[in-house]
Amino acid sequence: MKRLRAVPLRTRLALLTAAAVAFAVAAVSVTCWFIVRANLYQAVDDDLTSSATSTRPAPEQIRSLLTECAQAPSPDRTFPGVRSAYYGELVKADGTACVFSDSVGKVNVTTGDTDVAMAADPDVASFRNGTDADGNRVRVLTKALIADGPGGRDAVVSDTALLLAYPLKETESTLNELALILLLASGVGVLGAGAAGLWTARAGLKPVDQLADTVEHVARTEDLTIRIPAEGDDEIARLSRSFNAMTAALESSQERQAQLIADAGHELRTPLTSLRTNIELLARSEETGRAIPPDDRKALLASVKAQMTELAALIGDLQELARPDTGQTAKVEVVGFHQIVQTAVDRARLRGPELEITAELAPWYVRADAAALERALVNILDNAVKFSPPGGAIEVALDRGTLTVRDHGPGIPAEELPYVFDRFWRSPTARQLPGSGLGLSIVARTVQQSGGEVALRPADGGGTVAVVRLPGAPSPPPERPA
Repeated sequence: MKRLRAVPLRTRLALLTAAAVAFAVAAVSVTCWFIVRANLYQAVDDDLTSSATSTRPAPEQIRSLLTECAQAPSPDRTFPGVRSAYYGELVKADGTACVFSDSVGKVNVTTGDTDVAMAADPDVASFRNGTDADGNRVRVLTKALIADGPGGRDAVVSDTALLLAYPLKETESTLNELALILLLASGVGVLGAGAAGLWTARAGLKPVDQLADTVEHVARTEDLTIRIPAEGDDEIARLSRSFNAMTAALESSQERQAQLIADAGHELRTPLTSLRTNIELLARSEETGRAIPPDDRKALLASVKAQMTELAALIGDLQELARPDTGQTAKVEVVGFHQIVQTAVDRARLRGPELEITAELAPWYVRADAAALERALVNILDNAVKFSPPGGAIEVALDRGTLTVRDHGPGIPAEELPYVFDRFWRSPTARQLPGSGLGLSIVARTVQQSGGEVALRPADGGGTVAVVRLPGAPSPPPERPA
């Protein structure tokens, strides 16, 4: 088995095809040979039966033949009803055989023949293969001897059987020729099947070779743009399409990764540059001994602190987005959506104490990562706080799994709505405000992983409405017994 596995797949397929065809051809050939053999033997048996039926010797002929009991054929004696080229004998119960004068030769007697002679039953007949005195194979029929009785009535001769035989030379010659023809045909069929199997294996495995070459090319060059032609609906075509889908997904992931790195580098450059400038001013003041005015120094330190906070927030957002996007989080459990929303609202009130934030929350339970979902909701509320005018209001409502957060800020232009969930995208009017442009990307990802959907739309009368829908139920599922 190990040696067979070491053989190339196309060779194994060719060998298996040839073996299957060889088995089928052998089965058909053997069956055909036995059917022909049975028909030929049946024809000989029918001829022997017909000849034995037509043999009706007179009692005096039987008496004469048994009295002389010749052991070899002789042209001086005749016995009616025996056809030419046949063997003919009378077999006594003691095994003695008396050969007909026109018999082809003498057939060796067996115990089966003497049993028929002793039975003296006209319904008993025995067919067998035997040999003559010279060793030639013959087909033998032994049955009770029937003589013409008085008044034309048949009479069974006791203790004597009629033996007729026919040489099997022609029959066996025909069977041997048939066997040779079947053997040659089988050999040609097996060779043809092997060649056809090898050709079919090569043709059928050609897409597999292309796939292997493509995989090796991708592994060698890391070129994910290559695709395999996929035609039809068979397994090979499905494998090719699956590989193309995989390389397309890897290519897209690689592009997103490169874009994320480029965007992160771009976003990190500004706070790092500002932070470096401020620190250099502070360091130069210490080196030169020229003190910075207290108000300016306080402003520089506040700026450094704000930039550090911005960097920490940006790095946290990047870590969140860098997690594998597998469609499910690591700590999925049944949580109260309304409770998480309430926690996020409380945090938003701390960040916008001058704003009026109202919340109407109906109970709703979902399967999600509580920490990730809370972070996403905080991002939505932070945006509402950031863009709300001083003294403005924010309305939060949760009804049957649909959360709406409405602010009364400047709103989002219609042409910018398709891009609000893209990474690092920021509205031109909001680029002066703090933020990394990753908050809504995290919101979209978290909501999708929880099986829901999120959207932003203009609110009637101005402002923006954020809508989050999550599947769940108004009551938690019953706990399973431990």
